[in-house]
Amino acid sequence: MKVARVEVDGGARVALVEGDELQLLDDGADVIAVLCDPSGARRSGEALPLDAARLLPPVEPRSVRDFLTFEQHVTAMVKLHQPPRPVAPEWFDAPTFYFSNPAALVGAHDDVAVPPGCSVLDYELELACVVGRDARDVAPKEASAYIAGYTIFNDWSARDLQFAEMQVGLGPAKGKDSAITLGPWIVTPDELGALDLRMDVFLNGERMGGDTSASMAWSFADLLAYAARGTVVRAGDVLGSGTCGGGCLAELWSDAGRREPRPLRAGDVVRMEVEGIGAIENRVVDGAEPLPVPAARRRA
Repeated sequence: MKVARVEVDGGARVALVEGDELQLLDDGADVIAVLCDPSGARRSGEALPLDAARLLPPVEPRSVRDFLTFEQHVTAMVKLHQPPRPVAPEWFDAPTFYFSNPAALVGAHDDVAVPPGCSVLDYELELACVVGRDARDVAPKEASAYIAGYTIFNDWSARDLQFAEMQVGLGPAKGKDSAITLGPWIVTPDELGALDLRMDVFLNGERMGGDTSASMAWSFADLLAYAARGTVVRAGDVLGSGTCGGGCLAELWSDAGRREPRPLRAGDVVRMEVEGIGAIENRVVDGAEPLPVPAARRRA
């Protein structure tokens, strides 16, 4: 089953994706409830052509955790440090994540603005799971039962802002704060099997790279079990896989030793496809100028 959220008359409606149509459910239907209990999905009798609808982010999570699970990606990214360095041995011990911004979600075909002050914009091709029920202190072998479905995740990254702020010793903040594309819909686990899904990213029609989700160093059940250790992961929360191998421009820059191909700019179109799920495609547009914030007040 594929479950989407779509804009109708300025509001959001839940719909089932069937072929090239969206079958709208009764007003007030809840995405997570439908995913967890399809028998409760009540069709309104209304249908929309898929190619004429505005798809919204398929879920409104209270939290977004983004992990770092593809070894090819982390190996390439540490080479961008000055001086380059090897992968930290701690990476192999546990699936590290940071909290991203649930208010930054954009739809599968929405425009994405360049973040204020950013001149080195990048995309990141990821897979994400959506949690179907509250989880706390669950074992990996039990955690799969808590996953309601999967969707595509583009973690738009302001690399210049990200690399500067991470010199302070914290994780990414404004560098990862502007936009996350989520969509086009959520696909239930029964349709995807063992999650050996082909993942590809295209820039202005040219394939730039990709991987398979089977390259993840940890499963989504592992990620959920780790995230839920000593705390509650809520129904509707999103866990991102982290960038797949070949899933961003920064990996190409790492291999080339220079920013080639160039960073994203207004007018570029980024398309991501994941086998069994579908595709998202966003156009980059000009963003706002940054409002200045003063430098730190230094101690006397």
